[in-house]
Amino acid sequence: MGNLLTYSGIVTKIRAMEARLLREENFVEIANLHSVPEVVNYLRDNSSYAFVLGDLDESQLHRGDIEKILSGQLYYDYSKIYRFCNLEQRKFLKLYIKRYEIDLINYCFRIVINHYEQPFDLNYKKQFFDRYSQISIEKLIMSRTTDELVENLKGTEYYEPLSRLRDKPSITLFDYDLTLDQYYFSQVWKDRKKVLKKKELELYTRDCGTKLDLLNLQWIYRAKKYYHMQAADIYSLLVPIHYKLKTEQVKDLVESPSLDEFEVQIQKTYYGKRYQFSGELTIEQTYTECLHKLYVLDKRRNPYSIAAINTYLFLKEEELRKLTTAIECIRYNLTPGETLAYVGGKAI
Repeated sequence: MGNLLTYSGIVTKIRAMEARLLREENFVEIANLHSVPEVVNYLRDNSSYAFVLGDLDESQLHRGDIEKILSGQLYYDYSKIYRFCNLEQRKFLKLYIKRYEIDLINYCFRIVINHYEQPFDLNYKKQFFDRYSQISIEKLIMSRTTDELVENLKGTEYYEPLSRLRDKPSITLFDYDLTLDQYYFSQVWKDRKKVLKKKELELYTRDCGTKLDLLNLQWIYRAKKYYHMQAADIYSLLVPIHYKLKTEQVKDLVESPSLDEFEVQIQKTYYGKRYQFSGELTIEQTYTECLHKLYVLDKRRNPYSIAAINTYLFLKEEELRKLTTAIECIRYNLTPGETLAYVGGKAI
């Protein structure tokens, strides 16, 4: 009864927002469109994105511009949920926002390292981060070198792990990305016990632990297939947290001599026995499908809990990923079937 009262307002709000999420049939209709302006008009008429697309003109139809504008809907939804949360629930949202902070910092490192002529266009994020984040975009956009960028993170939790890289020779963008990702996942895993209790801690531990395991599986696979990395180098990529993957299983996966042997070993794991890791889906698509099933099931079984918030934000982020992918496919004149394959849908 306690959770029902605590979450009734939030769940009502989230259900209204879920009703506006794009369905599979929407993506089929989008895939059959012929131009980016057609997609924009479709979204104005059939989705919650009408709010952020209202003043878009023809000069802003580049993928980067549209992606930024659409992401504003995610921030808007986060803000709506935040306003309905009590103090304890807001602690969870502050834990959740670390992912957005990591993405922002990674973006800034790419801009600085690649010396883009127009280095920063973060005004569309500023209002959101000023209100909810520990990071100052005003400081970040002043950075012209990686050292300046790290210094401009002083006062945030990300300064210390990044500042340790300064003593390493020949630091690359990969080093910054890896450091941030490993710090993020380790910190969220540790902080979850400070933020959540009892059943909600159990729910989030399952969601977060599963995501960590699946990411480690994905990283091992990609390191072997695309980069032919040695075992010692693969170990350095992984988050040193195991949920359902046993330490010995990780060792067998990392040290498997071939992709065929990797697939044999993955079938012995908790995930290999429950999900299909060989077949039509890529390992990235399998990762998304596994999480989708897990989050939706958690929310169905525990509708008045943190699962309502966690699942909605996951679904919204996936929707954005699919939309930006579909727009890029349409821009390059891919067939509807090819577009649906890229976004994870089914051709009809």
